Amino acid sequence: MLLVLFKKWLNPSGKATRVPTEETLPERQVERIQNGDQELRNELIRQYHPYILKTTSRFFRRYVDPKLDDAYSIALAAFDEAITRFSPDGGRLFLGFAETVITRRLIDFVRQESRHASVVPYSAFDSSSDDEEGTTNRVEVVQAMQAFDQERSAEERKLEITALSEEMTLYGISFDDLVDHSPRHQDSRKTLLRMGRRLASEETMFRFLTEKRQLPIKELCEAEQVSRKTAERHRKYLIAVSLIAYGTYPFLQEYIGLDQDGKEETS
Repeated sequence: MLLVLFKKWLNPSGKATRVPTEETLPERQVERIQNGDQELRNELIRQYHPYILKTTSRFFRRYVDPKLDDAYSIALAAFDEAITRFSPDGGRLFLGFAETVITRRLIDFVRQESRHASVVPYSAFDSSSDDEEGTTNRVEVVQAMQAFDQERSAEERKLEITALSEEMTLYGISFDDLVDHSPRHQDSRKTLLRMGRRLASEETMFRFLTEKRQLPIKELCEAEQVSRKTAERHRKYLIAVSLIAYGTYPFLQEYIGLDQDGKEETS
C-alpha cells in the first residue's frame, strides 16, 4: 500500500511533489495574527471565503447568497472568532475548529430567527426559475466549493506525507527504503499491515520503538505468531505502518486499513 502511495504522490522523476511551506499553513497564519499581525487577519478571511460559504451552505443544505443572506455574515463573524480563540493544543487543526465554531453560531442564529425554522430543502439547488444567470451562478458556486474542498484534501494529504517523511528520518527510513522493503504479495501485505497496527496499539511495544528506535521483534512476533525472519526483513515497512497508525495521519491511515476514527475497517 505504501508503495502505491509513494508512486501516487511523487513525480515520475522521483522527486517529491511540491508542498506548501510552513508559513502558508492556516495554523501558522493564525499564530501570526494572534501575535499582532491584524492585516493578515483580513487576508486570511478573504482567502477562506469559499470555505466559509461551503460550510454555511452545507449547514442549511441550500445555496447561501453571500451578498443577501444574513447567515453568511454570521459565518464570517464565526470564522473571525475562531481565529481569535484557536489553540493548536493536542494537534488540533484550525479549519476543523473553525467549522465547529461556525456550526455552533449558525445553530444559535437559527434558534433566534423564527423565519429559519423551516429550512429550504436541498432541492432549491434545482430551481426552475427563468433567471438563467441566477441558476448558472448557483452551479458555478457549487463547483467552486467542490474544487476548493478537493484542493484542501489534496494539500492535507501532501502535508501528511511530508510530516511522515520527517518522522521516519528519526528511524533512518526514507520513502525509497519503503519501495525496496514493501511486500509484493497481497497476503504478506495484509499480515504486515496487521502487525504494524498491532505495534501501534500496544503501548509497551510502541514505547520501546520510540525510545530505543528499534523494533520489538520478539514481542511482536509472539503476539502475531509470525516468524522473526519475516519481521526483520520488513522492519522499515512495519515501523512506517505503526507511525501512521499511531500518529495524526487521518488520510494516510486509510491506506493501512484504518477508518477516520483510527479504528480498523471491517471488510
